[in-house]
Amino acid sequence: MKKKILIADDESKMRILISDFLTNEGYSVLEASNGQEAVDKFTEDPSIHLVILDIMMPLLNGWEACSQIRKISKVPILMVTAKNSENDEIQGFKKGTDEYIKKPFNPIVLMARINALMKRTYGESNMMQKGNLLIDSELHHVTSNGTAIELSQTEFKLLLYMIDNENFVLSREQLLNYVWGYDYDGTERTVDTHMNRLRIKLLSSGDYLKTIRGFGYKFEVKT
Repeated sequence: MKKKILIADDESKMRILISDFLTNEGYSVLEASNGQEAVDKFTEDPSIHLVILDIMMPLLNGWEACSQIRKISKVPILMVTAKNSENDEIQGFKKGTDEYIKKPFNPIVLMARINALMKRTYGESNMMQKGNLLIDSELHHVTSNGTAIELSQTEFKLLLYMIDNENFVLSREQLLNYVWGYDYDGTERTVDTHMNRLRIKLLSSGDYLKTIRGFGYKFEVKT
């Protein structure tokens, strides 16, 4: 059965663009032109697998729609918005969104984020291999080139998030918000400390964790 995705955006061209890419990826698509319609459609069909919300919409904006959906479901929510303030991104995470991508965006990048989020939430297999790394996401087992690696829960969550966003640069703030939570009162140095420790623990596979100077980190396996 095809997984269903609800797109809420008051711009019909944007809905059509995203819908076309999702359909080509094998998803079933529902559309809403405002936040209230998005909440109503999700309430009518709670089997929807993912909700994509624009922020600036009539009747209910994306944040308000996200809050209402969060009251009844843990469905993954992705915000797509023209707002580019870091405070807006933080507010999105506070409201319960799982991912956040800014307009204008590359549709291929958007699809990669969506597929990673769907796999993280509904993945059929617990096992994945990336280069010399073998990861069991359910048992929290990691091996690097055959050697068992012991990771803390935070380190494991950090590693999985990096892998889910393979080849995409993640800012320290994105990592801090996702791994430690928006209400964490630590600094971005926390990310650097854990990333360095994770690199060491992963042995030779630690080279997959790339530092992007002045911004953040990227998981990349060169073939």
